[in-house]
Amino acid sequence: MKPLGSIGAAVVGTGFIGAVHVEALRRLGVNVHGVVGSSRERADRRAAELGLPPAYAGFEEMLADERVEVVHITTPNHLHHAQAKAALEAGKHVVCEKPLAMTLDESADLLRAARESGRVHAVNFNLRFYPMCRHVRGIIAGGDIGDVRLISGRYHQDWLLLESDWNWRVDPKQGGALRAVADIGSHWMDLTAFVAGKRIVEAMADLATFIKRRDGHEVTTDDAATILLRYEDGTRGAVTISQVSAGRKNSLAFEVDGSKSAVAWDSERPDELWLGHRGRANELLLRDPALFGDEARGATWLPAGHAEGFGETFKALYASVYRAVAAGKPGTGYPTFADGHESMLVCDAVARSSRERRWVEVGR
Repeated sequence: MKPLGSIGAAVVGTGFIGAVHVEALRRLGVNVHGVVGSSRERADRRAAELGLPPAYAGFEEMLADERVEVVHITTPNHLHHAQAKAALEAGKHVVCEKPLAMTLDESADLLRAARESGRVHAVNFNLRFYPMCRHVRGIIAGGDIGDVRLISGRYHQDWLLLESDWNWRVDPKQGGALRAVADIGSHWMDLTAFVAGKRIVEAMADLATFIKRRDGHEVTTDDAATILLRYEDGTRGAVTISQVSAGRKNSLAFEVDGSKSAVAWDSERPDELWLGHRGRANELLLRDPALFGDEARGATWLPAGHAEGFGETFKALYASVYRAVAAGKPGTGYPTFADGHESMLVCDAVARSSRERRWVEVGR
């Protein structure tokens, strides 16, 4: 198995999340040979800010660079399918932001291409790699809270609260027909299915567009959603998704209620886990690797009392992905294009449910 320091990567996309990818890769010791931007000028500015070599002139120049073994795609959603497929066909391993594609046909096509390529393929569901979330997964799998009955929560932000707020994600031609649900709701639904170990099988959704015009543009994509879910084995779910909730910067919260006890977590307090009981005092568990099982311990980097947050989840995810890259073949322990396609299936059911005002089964 080759050392990570001998593996070369490139990041396509120079926005906020692209910079997060670069930083996480560098902390792992991966060589980031450059970035690709929407324009050479913008990419060069970003490369200079990040202390990287001069940016690639374009996507094709990056693909032709034999030093680049792994391509990270952090571009607007409408570019994911073409760029991920081209990278796979060029023999590169691929890490793609979510949503994996714009349509089910596109995500199914990418899954087929990834499997046929033999390359490592991953989707950036980084929130699975919060140590506390992995600890919750172990608690549930071990039966500590009993039979899972109800999963509830929210994912609220406020960055699109005002009529003057505009971003490419609002435009369905670039972001897709779903916005809040595809952008952040997909994280909540993937994460809760992951920690519970249960697939989402049905959805009943109500999508809302409160701001009909933004910065002179007509808006059709969702500002918020209320969604009822059914997981495997009869577990029920309920979540609210919003990008227009004042004061909520990035609050993903969930509670899992079991037949014995309950567990709750909030991403804005990532080192804390609430444990609820009926006949004894509730507990507040602070992140401590000494108290974790192997899966959670493998996703934590710092000793107890040293706060870990959003950035560490990317590092933990890529550590898992790059172990597979170093081995030269797909591995386990990280979300793949199969998980990205599954998320697309769930989001499709949510969209159809809202349009048709009924429960909709999640396809396979």
